[in-house]
This record gives sequence, C-alpha cells and structure tokens, in this order.
Amino acid sequence: MKKRILAGVLSVALAAGLLAGCGAETKKETTDSAALKPIKVAASATPHSEILEKAKEILAKEGWDLQVTVFDDYVQPNEVVESGDFDANYFQHITYLKDFNTKNGTHLVDAGDIHYEPFGIYPGTKKDLKDLAKGDVIAIPNDTTNEARALLLLQDNGVIKLKDGVGLEATVNDIKENPYGVKIEELVAAQVSRVIKEVAFVTLNGNYALQAGFSVKNDAVAYETSDSEAAKNYVNVVAVKEGNEDSEGVKALVKVLKSDEIKKFINDKYDGAVVPFEK
Repeated sequence: MKKRILAGVLSVALAAGLLAGCGAETKKETTDSAALKPIKVAASATPHSEILEKAKEILAKEGWDLQVTVFDDYVQPNEVVESGDFDANYFQHITYLKDFNTKNGTHLVDAGDIHYEPFGIYPGTKKDLKDLAKGDVIAIPNDTTNEARALLLLQDNGVIKLKDGVGLEATVNDIKENPYGVKIEELVAAQVSRVIKEVAFVTLNGNYALQAGFSVKNDAVAYETSDSEAAKNYVNVVAVKEGNEDSEGVKALVKVLKSDEIKKFINDKYDGAVVPFEK
C-alpha cells in the first residue's frame, strides 16, 4: 500500500514538475517578447507596409518590435512623426517630403533612401518606339509631378526634346523638339491605362502599372533607371523628425530596409514595379 501511495505521489510530483516547466517556458517566451524594443512606423499600404512586415521578421531577431500602422492619406503619417507619436514613416518620396515641410512648417528629414517606383512606357497599338509616326498619340498623366516624369522619360528615349533646365517642372509647353511628330495626350493618371488600345503608347508609374496588370521588366519598352533624374528625386524614404535620424531604432530600421534580404524581397515580389534604390 505504501508503495502505491509513494508511486502516486511521485506521479503527481512529476506531473506538477512538467506543468511548472511548461509554465516557466511560457513565461520566459512572454518576457522575451515584452523585452523587444518598439519602433513605431506610419506607412501606406502598398508597397510600404508589405516591405515593413518583412523587415519586422528580421528586426525581431535583433531585439526590435517593429509596430506598423497603415494610413490611407498623405498628411497624417507626417503629422504623427512631427508630433513624436511615431518614430518614423515610410510612404513618401523625397520631393513630397521637402514640399510638405515648406508648406506646413514641419521639421522632417530623410533618414534613408529605400526604393523608387519607376515610370515606364508601355505599348499600346505599337510595340517599338522606333515605329512612331506623325500623328501617333502617347498618353501621359496630367498632374504636375507625373507629367514631368513622363516627359523626361520620353526625352531620355529620344521621343521628344525639352527646353534646357525645365527638369521636374516640365509640361507639354516645354517640348522644344518633336522629331516623330507625335501628339502628347494629357489624362488623369488613373485614366491613362484605360486608353491603351487607342493610343500608340502610354506612360505609367509603378502602382498604376501593377493595377493594369503590367510587369515593368517584361512589358515596359523603357523605364526610369536608378541613376535617372526622376529616380533620384522620387526615391521613397524613411522620414523622421529632425534630430532623430541617428537614434538606435531608426538606424536599425534603415539598415534592415537597405539589406540584401529586403532588396531580394522587393525584387521578387514586385517584378520591377518597385526597385531598391542604389546610389
């Protein structure tokens, strides 16, 4: 009888030990998770938050808890960084950032150049720019930023020549030479891809190309390169409040976003519609 009692006690003790061990392990895991240092980042949905989710996995291994909040406008992400509620944001290109500071009196700076979304020229009724003829139509976006990018890309590929010095403020009125005699049709950016069967070529930025089902690498007859004027001026950046660019968390975030692992993720996922920026 004593042996049976001792055996029962031993079994209970072992079970209690095992349960205690499980509890200790669970507690340890919770403690480890809680010990991660937070980095709060505001982002737009595509591609920024998707890239950040991949970065989150890497940063967790380095002791950081990357907390991503998605915004659907281009004002709040800057406001929450300026106020100090967030450590950084990742949604905008450098030209927009500078313009936002000028118009709103904010103090945001570029902490790291991450990617750009190249403008491309896509075939409509024609497949090769060399086949352009007088009267052919090329559709471009009509907003200030994208119109200039489209015109610069057409210039880089010999379709037109712009007046000297117009750069990123170029409009159709700045076309100096038009050797093919083409007509440039200005449309709302979202409408450009819809006329593709009616015009010789269209020019689209990365997100509209994706929406239209185009692959920059496979479908574009030409697109912005990383050393182009447009790519340098429209590189998407990690923005922080001035003075925080050298903080430990921000430097860790930028380092991961510029890592080979993230570059591979971008290249594999977006097929050229989003391109890692290389200086």
